[in-house]
Amino acid sequence: MNEQFGHIIHEITPLSDKDCFYIADRRKSEFTYPLHSHNEYEINYIENAEGVRRIVGDSVEIIGKYDLTLIAGEDLAHVWEQHDCTSKNIREITIQFSKDLFFGNFINKNQFNSIRKMLQKAQKGINFPMETIMKVYPMLDTLSAEKSGFYAVIKLLTILYELSLCNNCHTLASSSFVHIEESTDSRRIRKIYEYINQHYSEEIRLDDLANIVGMTPVALSRFFKLRTGKTISDHIIDIRLGNAIRLLVDTSNSIGEICYDSGFNNLSNFNRIFKKRKDCSPKEFRENYRKTKMII
Repeated sequence: MNEQFGHIIHEITPLSDKDCFYIADRRKSEFTYPLHSHNEYEINYIENAEGVRRIVGDSVEIIGKYDLTLIAGEDLAHVWEQHDCTSKNIREITIQFSKDLFFGNFINKNQFNSIRKMLQKAQKGINFPMETIMKVYPMLDTLSAEKSGFYAVIKLLTILYELSLCNNCHTLASSSFVHIEESTDSRRIRKIYEYINQHYSEEIRLDDLANIVGMTPVALSRFFKLRTGKTISDHIIDIRLGNAIRLLVDTSNSIGEICYDSGFNNLSNFNRIFKKRKDCSPKEFRENYRKTKMII
């Protein structure tokens, strides 16, 4: 059962308040389900589907023979579309579970630290490397056949724990696209984030940022890079691109309008940066993304 949610299908999963999780283990010849979102967390494992295009938020990637993704963002739209896949023997295992699975303060216990951090990161969607897939595959392969509901839940928790030990999984959607605030204990960093979020469409000078937090420009640049792992310039570009992508997806504004509304000062520079970051032009991104949308 589906409900219309803007241009994206909002999926109503079969989970009830008394269920821990839902699993579908199926063989298929193609991907037909459109772009959608849902409230539940989701683990999606796919094999024999090389050439399928995975879209999670503003992330667009072509998958290999195996793919394992965790999505914990309630409004994070995602889809796997056929694209260049020619396989007729695709296996897909989808596990959906409510965040209430970790009732009360359970998720905050020390033993669940790594799972909690992973689920926070998965608000943007995360994808796992082959070595992690092979590690959890025996449990994924047999989970739907587990006759004991209790042991099935234990097996799911074990899968989540093993996934949380992976230190080289990669994040999919950008922070600005899913409106997730970067967590940091630094008041200065938060002030910089807030200023950039409010003024990204304008010219932002390093001197002005430095004055806001009472630092010299050189000291701020070093401090920001140390605390966030990226330069101030890169962060500003990320925020501007995130806004541009939302406008590409949600409006019919021209590429030029989107360029200047997002704070880029010329169209050629915008196209060059977009192509470098997203491996496609703004026009191509809009066309590819809209092909996956459906109104029901």
